[in-house]
Amino acid sequence: MSGLFLRNIRKDFGTVRAVEGIDLAFAEGELTALLGPSGCGKTTLLRMIAGLEEPTGGTIMLGERDISRLPAHKRRFGMVFQNFALFPHLSVRENVAYSLVIAGVARGEAAAEADRLLDLVQLGSFGDRRIGELSGGQRQRVAIARALAQKPEVFLLDEPMSALDAKLREDMQVELRMLQQRLGITTIVVTHDQREAMTMADKIVVMSDGHVEQVGPPHEIYHQPKNAFVADFIGKANFFDGRVEGGQVRVGKTLLSVTPPAKFTNGSAVRIACRPEKPYLDSADAEGTRLQARITFVRDVGPVRDIHLETDIGPMVVEYALGETDRAFRLGDTTQVTLPPAALHVFPEPPEGAAA
Repeated sequence: MSGLFLRNIRKDFGTVRAVEGIDLAFAEGELTALLGPSGCGKTTLLRMIAGLEEPTGGTIMLGERDISRLPAHKRRFGMVFQNFALFPHLSVRENVAYSLVIAGVARGEAAAEADRLLDLVQLGSFGDRRIGELSGGQRQRVAIARALAQKPEVFLLDEPMSALDAKLREDMQVELRMLQQRLGITTIVVTHDQREAMTMADKIVVMSDGHVEQVGPPHEIYHQPKNAFVADFIGKANFFDGRVEGGQVRVGKTLLSVTPPAKFTNGSAVRIACRPEKPYLDSADAEGTRLQARITFVRDVGPVRDIHLETDIGPMVVEYALGETDRAFRLGDTTQVTLPPAALHVFPEPPEGAAA
């Protein structure tokens, strides 16, 4: 395999277009996360890649081969669903070996390969157990081992950790990513969990309403969002609505120290996004727009403290990193908050009724 390519892929369900003209490239050995809210088209896109749905238009290329109409069972793609669909009447070893036996591999050889794969997913001593005796995380590993038994060219996972509790889900994200890196299999993961995508992926595809909003590595998606939707969906952000005025942006009575992109003319309505860890509290040396603020709520969230503020340009949240010297923040206190120019992203004002 030399890469998987989608060219102008579309999918209609009756009069509803679920996926609209998507072009994507998945590099060999790369893990890509399809990320977006429920109903954005990410699972439909994955099912077309898997061969479980036929595209209404466009092509899917595996290297130089057009596989757009190739049946799923001929694609040699491994797939793990939200429901792991394991056989409760079979042992763990038999579940993993099942696809090999169906393909005509001798039972002894299939069992030996199953044991090798169970060792790979750290379940080497569980081969004789029944599925009902396993935890959720262990069942997920069995499903992964079973998919790997097919020696897939591409590994597809649809919300594979949605049924796990928060702590186990985070542990499994790291384990799955380390396994994928070790095997070097091209992998596509569907998720609505931005933290999961940021943890696992080489590349994130952010989707909304059947469209691709942005494609890039996690760091770029977070720090350089292309629009207000991405800034809002990935991580957290403060948003302010304003207008371009004299090469700057005015929000209410305040002129922000930020230069909007040249495409915005004087009077253009814009939305400004600022990540909560970027502003400075009570810093005399910080450069940028300095605002008077009143503390309206304080929340401790482990290594950081969320400080909720009321300012002249509206409410905002500042993440204050807690060190060994913990500064006291009290409800009702006044403070100053500084917004550095580099922390402010200027986007077009979304149409009325649209998400940020």
